[in-house]
Amino acid sequence: MTHRQILLVIFGLMSAMFLSALDQTIVGTSMRTIADDLGGLDLQAWVTTAYLITATITTPIYGKLSDLFGRRPLFLFAIGIFLLGSLLSGMSQTMYQLAAFRALQGIGAGGLMALPLAIMGDILAPRERAKYQGYFLAVFGVSSVIGPLIGGLLSGTEEILFVAGWRWVFLVNIPVGIVALFMVVRFLHIPRFRTPGKVRIDWWGATFVIVALVPLLIVAEQGTEWGWDSVAAIACYVVGAIGIVAFILVEIAMKQDALLPMRLFRIPTFSVIAGLGLLVGFAMFGAMMTIPLYLQLVEGATPAESGLLMLPLILGLMVSSIASGQIIARTGRYRVFPILGTAFLALGYLWLTNLSADQGIWFIMVGMAVLGLGLGQLMQTLTIASQNAVTARDMGVATSSSTFFRQIGGTLGTAVFFSLLFSRLGETLTAAFADPDIIGPLTEATQDPAVQADPANADILALLSTQDPAQIGNALDTDSSFLVGADPRLAEPFLVGFNDATVSVYWLGFVVAVLAFVVAWFVPALPLRQVSAMQEEADASAVEAATAAQIGIATELDEAEALTDAEADRRAKVGALGVEPEIDEVALRAAQLSGSLIEPTTTGTLHAIEDDDLPKRGR
Repeated sequence: MTHRQILLVIFGLMSAMFLSALDQTIVGTSMRTIADDLGGLDLQAWVTTAYLITATITTPIYGKLSDLFGRRPLFLFAIGIFLLGSLLSGMSQTMYQLAAFRALQGIGAGGLMALPLAIMGDILAPRERAKYQGYFLAVFGVSSVIGPLIGGLLSGTEEILFVAGWRWVFLVNIPVGIVALFMVVRFLHIPRFRTPGKVRIDWWGATFVIVALVPLLIVAEQGTEWGWDSVAAIACYVVGAIGIVAFILVEIAMKQDALLPMRLFRIPTFSVIAGLGLLVGFAMFGAMMTIPLYLQLVEGATPAESGLLMLPLILGLMVSSIASGQIIARTGRYRVFPILGTAFLALGYLWLTNLSADQGIWFIMVGMAVLGLGLGQLMQTLTIASQNAVTARDMGVATSSSTFFRQIGGTLGTAVFFSLLFSRLGETLTAAFADPDIIGPLTEATQDPAVQADPANADILALLSTQDPAQIGNALDTDSSFLVGADPRLAEPFLVGFNDATVSVYWLGFVVAVLAFVVAWFVPALPLRQVSAMQEEADASAVEAATAAQIGIATELDEAEALTDAEADRRAKVGALGVEPEIDEVALRAAQLSGSLIEPTTTGTLHAIEDDDLPKRGR
């Protein structure tokens, strides 16, 4: 492909990627407003987890089907489903409806996450791909910056065109999606690789992925409420284990047609990258989902402000990703970046474990910048390494599998982080209300006539007047709006309690990041190829065609020689009997295949004209 054609394809991919990236960032800063309106702040993990579950499950399916039927039709289908889910999400009336429609949206998002990377692998060599990574990072960076800002502005607006402002967080995807559809239809035209033989779709593999993942993700979400050794939790463990075993057996039986071919795990690079992606996804999504909530609750930022305050993380990600991409393009080496990236990730989480409610906003911004510097070195590197380890025909399944494991980690991370956060919240709130340094000013505030007369303090004073530890401990589970505008002395125990619960989450993130750092040392140091998957496939097809042609010519020559010898024997026998032979079409064809010129003789037999005789016969 020419440089111009590559840029046009990338432009189409960026349009769809902008749709997916914008949706992930625009929702995070709006979740508190949505939960307060629909009722159920403690259910926000379901909204996020439902989306990630379906996106995770469909990611390898898209990758395998795109290998079989082409990237373009699957990509268009993914965009269409994503837009339908966005429309229905904007019409939700309860948090449960929103979770269901977000699950539908995730079915489309699975394709939007995996297919652009697979298409990049088709048209660009691994080393060359790093040069173009800046385009995608620009889209991701812009959407990451304006997404939270737009989400905050929309959710902070009472109504837009007679529709609640937060609903436009989802409805805004419609015009963006229409633009993405047009760009993909107009510019995305790449050949698909034909798979020899009959196509088999691994439906049983897809089924058992669902059976394996859904129960395990549910227990990760509900384990603290049910009890990790409860009957419901044990049932989820058993069903999940059965699903995993069944999935592995099905994939072994399906061999080449498997949704996730087991032979890929015999490739050391692929195996290590898959495990590392699982851990990185766990740590990455946990941070990106909890930090906006912390900024709004503890730092008092509005949804729009929390989006802007995420800028250090995004800038750190973009700077390190562009820098690592340029180095990879020049050197063809990538092994150092997973090690450095996980080290920065661990340092960022370690920094955040020192958070306190009375620290300045700069402290958490430094931590976000360090996390961004780590993630930027990991996001593109893991995908490039995975693609570099497989052949062109496995590009889709390898890319989607890499994304699949990262998404599994992200889904588990989101569920576990939020479960840990809200399970610890009751304990940390109780400890905050028992702190003498907090209770003294709180008591003074409750007796202050000015505080009592302020309408902004009505809800929090009513809550405190109950003196019910259980009710106070669960106050932040469903609705945190009572803290908005409240006297700082009244709000302080809630802010301290939420801060301490969040620190527990960041300690878990630190442990996971350290484990990822250890795994990163086992990534093999392989040089990157300098040929794209499309070129590899074209070269392989040319070699196959040339080999087939040579085999065919040799076969025809052997057949011609055998026919000529047989005809000579038959003519000799006929001549001995004195019978006038007729021209034999079989012999004629045999002589033609042998490459000689032929003519009938006076006796009716065929006479081969040798090249030496041509001048004498006046050809």
